[in-house]
Formats: sequence, structure tokens, C-alpha cells
Amino acid sequence: MKAVLRDRIRGCVVGAAVGDALGMSLEFGPKIPPTALVREMASKRLPAGTFTDDTEMALALSESLLAHQPLDPADLADRFVAWVRCNPPDVGIHTGSVLGRIAAGEPWDQVAENVLRTRPNSAGNGSMMRCWPVAVAYWDDLDLLVSESKLQSRVTHPHPDCVEGCAFVNSAIYYLFRGLLPAEAIARAMTHANLSPEMQDRIRSAPQRPREALENSGWVQHAVESVIWGIRTWDSFEEIVVQVANLGNDADTSAAIVGALAGAAFGLSAIPERWLAKLHGEWPLRSGTIWRTEDLISLADRLADTN
Repeated sequence: MKAVLRDRIRGCVVGAAVGDALGMSLEFGPKIPPTALVREMASKRLPAGTFTDDTEMALALSESLLAHQPLDPADLADRFVAWVRCNPPDVGIHTGSVLGRIAAGEPWDQVAENVLRTRPNSAGNGSMMRCWPVAVAYWDDLDLLVSESKLQSRVTHPHPDCVEGCAFVNSAIYYLFRGLLPAEAIARAMTHANLSPEMQDRIRSAPQRPREALENSGWVQHAVESVIWGIRTWDSFEEIVVQVANLGNDADTSAAIVGALAGAAFGLSAIPERWLAKLHGEWPLRSGTIWRTEDLISLADRLADTN
């Protein structure tokens, strides 16, 4: 593997966790004025530099991919259930509800079918925040990347916007790994996902949206809008992630998603050292295990080298 590709793959993995950790202290808060942007990882409900459930669920997906390729959705569901049983400090309401039913003994596919039938408008961003391990594991196989991106979403988020949104994000990562500029990567990625007309409109119009109009909520379409606005408007890893995190509301999730994209575009070498030094998080499935930047780099290499 060429060094530049390896750097981008590592940048995707670490960038997602960095965005998550930077956005953590801004989650559920107001949009920060452009003259007072928060540029440093700060403490809030967790110590400064700590990643959240966004990255923890991605780690569970990563471990499932390392154990099973193609992806085994039953194994992934079991790993998510084991994670949530460790009482992590942050679990999305929709995700917690779905995993609670799986933990009670319902098969994952039956739960997904019931969720889609009884809550047809439940389209949160919880599967998109964690989808990047699929892009890394299948960096050289676009067909599998697309199908497995959709499958991992269906385990907890079966709404079409969530399923196709994951395929879109990971397809964009695929093209960013290959050095395409964000605008071209996004355009090509749109051809690999059966996006709703509304989602397509949000993606196309996002670069022109005024900052004050971005809601950045937990709705998957709002997350996509914020992410595309960030990576199409700004031209460095740091500025992209800072700008999206400072939109407030669901700051950690949108920043994690755009961090994966920006990391794929600019590489690990473009991520500020001060953030790399502070980044950390406990992995609940192995009590006392603290993940740091070097562990995420190792994970990126292991995932990328599985094929």
C-alpha cells in the first residue's frame, strides 16, 4: 500500500475520533458565534479529549469486521448489546431502545422490521456516526463497501435515509482515499446510494446554505447537510472539524462524521498534534482499556490489511 493511501486511511479512523472528542463539549449546546469558535478539546460531561458512543460503536463494528468478513449482522448486534450492557455514559435513545429489544431475545432482523413498521419516521444519525470502519475494511472493494455499509445500518437504523446515507458517506470516503477533491468524491458517491430526493437536494444545496440555517440535529438529513457544508466550504482538516463542531446541537456526531471524511481527504499527517496528544477513550468491552491515538492507528492498519 502506498504511503499516501495509508496516511489517508489512518486519517479517516483517527479523524472520526478527533471530531467526536472535539464536539463532545459542544453537544446539545447553542451554535457558537464565528468570532468565538471553540478550537480546543474541553471537558464537559467527560474529560477533555474523550471520545463518546459515536467512536465506541465504531470500535464494536471494527471488531466485528475483524472477526467476520463479510459482515455478520448477528455478531454485530451481539457486540452492540454487550457494549450497551456495560452502561456507557452516552447511548442514543433510538439505539438504546433497539438494543434493549435485541438484548431481551428478539432477533436483530425482526427488531429492525418492527422498528421500520411502527416508527417509520425514525431516521436518526446513529448508524452514520459509526459507519467508517466499513470504508476502511473495504477500501479496495466498492461493491462490498456499499452493501456492508447498508447492512451495518439496518441492525439498528433501518430507515432508508439512514441505510443509504451510510452508503453515501462511505462511498465518499472511498473516493477521498483515492485523492479526489471533496466535490468530485461527493458527486460520485451519490451514484452509489439510492438517496431520497430530499436527501439529494440537501447534499447539493449544502455548500450554499448559510451557517445560521444549519440545524445540525440528530436527524440524519440534518447531519448530512452539516457535514457536506463543512467539507465543501473549508479547506483544511482543522477548519472543517472546528466549523462543524461549533454548529452545536448534535455536535459530536456531525464532527465525527466530517472528521472521518476530512481525515480521508487530508490524512493523519494533517491532524493537529495537540489533538492527537489529548485524544483518548475507555473501551467498555474491555474494562480499564484506554484507547489512544496510537491504538486507533493500529486499528486502521489492521482493518485495511484484512483484504
